[in-house]
Amino acid sequence: MSRRVVRQSKFRHVFGQAAKADQAYEDIRVSKVTWDSSFCAVNPKFLAIIVEAGGGGAFIVLPLAKTGRVDKNYPLVTGHTAPVLDIDWCPHNDNVIASASDDTTIMVWQIPDYTPVRNITEPIITLEGHSKRVGILSWHPTARNVLLSAGGDNVIIIWNVGTGEVLLSLDEVHPDVIHSVCWNSNGSLLATTCKDKTLRIIDPRKGQVVANNFEEPVALQEMDTSNGVLLPFYDPDSSIVYLCGKGDSSIRYFEITDEPPFVHYLNTFSSKEPQRGMGFMPKRGLDVSKCEIARFYKLHERKCEPIIMTVPRKSDLFQDDLYPDTPGPEPALEADEWLSGQDAEPVLISLRDGYVPPKHRELRVTKRNVLDVRPPTGPRRSQSASDASLSQHTLETLLEEIKALRERVQAQEQRITALENMLCELVDGTD
Repeated sequence: MSRRVVRQSKFRHVFGQAAKADQAYEDIRVSKVTWDSSFCAVNPKFLAIIVEAGGGGAFIVLPLAKTGRVDKNYPLVTGHTAPVLDIDWCPHNDNVIASASDDTTIMVWQIPDYTPVRNITEPIITLEGHSKRVGILSWHPTARNVLLSAGGDNVIIIWNVGTGEVLLSLDEVHPDVIHSVCWNSNGSLLATTCKDKTLRIIDPRKGQVVANNFEEPVALQEMDTSNGVLLPFYDPDSSIVYLCGKGDSSIRYFEITDEPPFVHYLNTFSSKEPQRGMGFMPKRGLDVSKCEIARFYKLHERKCEPIIMTVPRKSDLFQDDLYPDTPGPEPALEADEWLSGQDAEPVLISLRDGYVPPKHRELRVTKRNVLDVRPPTGPRRSQSASDASLSQHTLETLLEEIKALRERVQAQEQRITALENMLCELVDGTD
């Protein structure tokens, strides 16, 4: 008489649950653009969603705590002249987000911690280099200010956002439209899929494909008969991959192991409404006290609904086995170091005491002067030590004045917001 052996796994009983109605974000006009990106990006501070906008492209950025009904006049992030197709938060600065558009440009934005009183229209920097629409964005996981973009011109460009310069351009690797791009954990390699049905592993600094179509898959999983695009989200801390079908109403999740059969079905979270897009919270944004191992932000037609994945545990103590040290917000490399050939694993943090997002950090863009790299045309005047000291003092004084002015402007904007709120309360009181 044979007995069935049950595979041991702490994730066998992971279950998903939609957040309560008052924890959702209501009255958001989610974009209806036909595109295969997730339309949503989230980090421990903010939720960003691509929305419908007349005369250009826009997305909305909400503090995570701002649940409930969103005012129809809530400020948007606008600036693109055509629909926004993809958005991605910088992993090393929770106030910086990049957007890609049908207008062929990428814009990088600084989001303030306070709620702005009007639309944000001025990006920190606009990156121009693609000849057709840009539909894919992905920040480098370990190098500061390194951003990847992929466009309808079949080109991948890797940028240094800190200077606005192109670091690398991969324009002869893909013969057709690029469908998706993903970095490996230390940012030394890229994985891409293409309309030619080929999976490529690319060394971006060499500009070479180092692995192509593989002979046989290690596992083959029949999903369903729908033709919706699958949005995969992989959590390396738990080795769980979540598959969300766009236009589908379920999230299927599987555990990946090193032994055959390699892929193990865990469960399916199902709901009634189809998903227009999906956001995936980084591990540092989860509630470890509730044994939360993943959180999704499901886009409906006019709202966003959090979906929480938990592992049931009886103890209230920190669960070490569920929360190994995870990538934090500090970069491991500078852009120039990565470009020169250095690699580094992510800088890890512990979630034992929870995670508190760092205070607002400003992204500084320094555009290099082309004159700096040209040979001198005449004799150079040597600068005396006193001149250099004076110049440094003047620069520091100017920077201090700029900082003071910026703080004053922010304080005035907050005061304007407070006065507007008081006015609204007075008007409501007289009705």
